[in-house]
Amino acid sequence: MIEKQIAPCGANCIICMAYLRTKNHCPGCRFDDKNKSISCIQCKIKNCHELNDNNMKYCFECKKYPCDKIKHLDKRYRKNYCYSMIESLNYLNSNGILRHIENQKEIWICKKCGGVICVHRGFCIICGEIWYPNIGNKRSKIK
Repeated sequence: MIEKQIAPCGANCIICMAYLRTKNHCPGCRFDDKNKSISCIQCKIKNCHELNDNNMKYCFECKKYPCDKIKHLDKRYRKNYCYSMIESLNYLNSNGILRHIENQKEIWICKKCGGVICVHRGFCIICGEIWYPNIGNKRSKIK
């Protein structure tokens, strides 16, 4: 994981289904738009004028944080994927990028094989080990 793989909204691009797929692989939010879906290209957060006009890397740097766009995305991801953009951004803000990346590795790297857990599918893309979220946004193996 590298710093450029953490999106402005706090999402970890490496655990995204679009990044993990082999066909039309998305390189991540901070990279060229080639092969990205139209929804990713037109992302309101990635294209936010507040971020871009003020050369901010992350939404937490904005005076409007958390804005309605982030709140909406956070609500959808909490409900559907047990992942919080706001928690991710707050952790990043409090602990810095290097500690944040280490925390993301602890949560999203498969303990069985070292593969990546897909946030959208809930299993390791290498070995298929099924995981589910529990308290603290940590992932635990289903017994």
